[in-house]
Amino acid sequence: MPYEFGEEYDFPLWGNFSYSSSPFQASNFSFQSGYSSTVRYKFIMQHYLADNVDSDFRGSGSREPVFAYSHDFGEILSASVMYTIGSIQQPVMRYLTSSGVVPLQPWWTECYGDIFQMINFHFNDFPLTQQLAYEFEAQLKSDVDSYYSANMAMVYSNSTPSAPPVYSNGSQGNAMGTDQFGNQYIFDPNTAYGFLNPNNFSNIAIPDVAEAEAYYSIVALSARQVMGAYVLTLPPTGGCTNNSVNKSEPLMFQKEISSDGNVNTVDVMYPAMPFFLYANPELLKYNLEPLFQNQEGRFYPNGYSMHDLGTNFPNATGHVEGDDEYMPVEESGNMIIMSYAYYKFSGNAAWLTQHYSQLSRFADYLLQYSLIPGIQLSTDDFAGQLVNQTNLAIKGIVGIQAMAGVAQIAGIPADALNFSTTAVDYFKQWEYFAIDPSGRHTLLSYEWRSSYGLLYNTYPDKLLNLGIIPESLYTMQSNWYPTIAQIFGVPLDNRHSYTKSDWEMWTAATCTPETRRLFVNGLGYWLNYTSTNRAFTDLYETIDDGSYPVSPSPIYFIARPVAGGHFSLLALLRAGENSQTGTGLTGSFPSNSSQALSAEVYLPTEASQDLGPVTTGSETAPPVIGVTSLAGYNTTGTTLSTTTSASSSSSSTTLTSGSGTSGTVVQATPNSVLSGANNPSALLPAASSG
Repeated sequence: MPYEFGEEYDFPLWGNFSYSSSPFQASNFSFQSGYSSTVRYKFIMQHYLADNVDSDFRGSGSREPVFAYSHDFGEILSASVMYTIGSIQQPVMRYLTSSGVVPLQPWWTECYGDIFQMINFHFNDFPLTQQLAYEFEAQLKSDVDSYYSANMAMVYSNSTPSAPPVYSNGSQGNAMGTDQFGNQYIFDPNTAYGFLNPNNFSNIAIPDVAEAEAYYSIVALSARQVMGAYVLTLPPTGGCTNNSVNKSEPLMFQKEISSDGNVNTVDVMYPAMPFFLYANPELLKYNLEPLFQNQEGRFYPNGYSMHDLGTNFPNATGHVEGDDEYMPVEESGNMIIMSYAYYKFSGNAAWLTQHYSQLSRFADYLLQYSLIPGIQLSTDDFAGQLVNQTNLAIKGIVGIQAMAGVAQIAGIPADALNFSTTAVDYFKQWEYFAIDPSGRHTLLSYEWRSSYGLLYNTYPDKLLNLGIIPESLYTMQSNWYPTIAQIFGVPLDNRHSYTKSDWEMWTAATCTPETRRLFVNGLGYWLNYTSTNRAFTDLYETIDDGSYPVSPSPIYFIARPVAGGHFSLLALLRAGENSQTGTGLTGSFPSNSSQALSAEVYLPTEASQDLGPVTTGSETAPPVIGVTSLAGYNTTGTTLSTTTSASSSSSSTTLTSGSGTSGTVVQATPNSVLSGANNPSALLPAASSG
């Protein structure tokens, strides 16, 4: 029997696989399911399938079942065929309500009907989906272009850079050159120091990379990864204690992929926020709503914000005992900032006001503990606890200032004044504790002089123009980061040599153009030369070959939705800022104002210049420091292979297209759907058990 609402190795143990195809240009189209050896042998001998279905649904361990298609194209020289493969869970989530734990149906049931209607719609929708994808890509290029077009001379210089040095394994010494802006640099190809200014030995941006091209590569690789972590569901049909819940809108649940599998982890939603503010703020609201429903329903006993909505996806069953991971300042600040940011980008004052009571509880906690947080975890919990973290404290202070805006929208000016006055007072004290006596940079932890870190939690202040952080602080930090940068970026903090790509892009958005370019080009350069071999990781080494962190223990963050943080610059664009703004505090939002973004703000619909392919980047190879050579795959051929596994069941697909007969054999799982989109006899019902 399938284990409903269970996962193993990030893969669901319940639901259905669907496989669908259509005859297309084939002169003969056939299908069959059954014992793998029998199906394959008969196809090899007969070159067609029997058009029958093995009704004995079973797991792969018992007479290994497969689904197969055959497209016979006869004597033609070329043809095409399309296959779709789907993983379908129905119901898709478990959710805690006042009526108990209830299953939630996927939102597509509201749109398409049953599973067979959905499969058929999905198959026939491919041309429209392809067109929409093209339009999104064109808009993405256009928006990146718009962000940088305000000061194109700085981004696309006419200066001809000197040829970058050739990396070696130790046979070449220091090299000197000139970047595209006429700045001289020195470079040692045998170290991870990067390209250094010969006057002060601070880092400059990778010299032969155009920043706009690097940034487009980053966001183009990130968009699909962000959305791959979410599911949309119908709201529960009953049992909601909040009568103002909109039953016509979906709930959105996030999976914290690869790190620990939590549901709606608040400090994973927070770094992803810029993507939603850029692409569709309503999705952020749908994601926040389940957290509000749980806490406003009094299913969570603590006065601060919960860390997540459930320990193991897809079980959004909360923490009724309040025993979730302890990050009270982190998550309380995150909830306030995300909620206020949604309002600022959507203008939905009614939604924000509806949640004022709960947000004020979070703010009360920040009033008590944000300035001196003590020993707490921040979102970077993999680095461990630390007393009085500078970046954590400023998040709480920025959160209090955001709460002043929430109170203003809710029509409670006395609260707004209290929150704003306290935030200003706390910030003055924070400066005393957090800034090194030299005045060169902030510390990682209060009064720890040898420490430093990325001060990424100032980004919401700049994005929303909250008015709590002075330009002088942004400028100070912007001048500091180049002095500690490495070849692949700026380390997260002084404790390790690794960094996080989402926080780098948040930080980049608070910097001068020159320092921003250092961050952006460094990440684009890493994408080209990293030794990591899985989906876009947000945690990697800034030295050696840009690998996954290995010390003090290996950490593999893979395909996480925090890649939404890479859209920090595009969120600024939505807010009226651009590449020329730098550390200046300007934009569509007046300083310390609760004014929302005007609905009339639209961006260009077509890119005015070609930013190049996603793989555009430096042609300079990385330093040769223990680099491991990895063999790649040629993707220009006609064979596609996909293999997935779940518990004792597995599935694999092999597609070979070209002239003559083409066969596809799909290895079945306990519950599978085989679909011939234009052939009703090829549509098989899903099994109810394994």
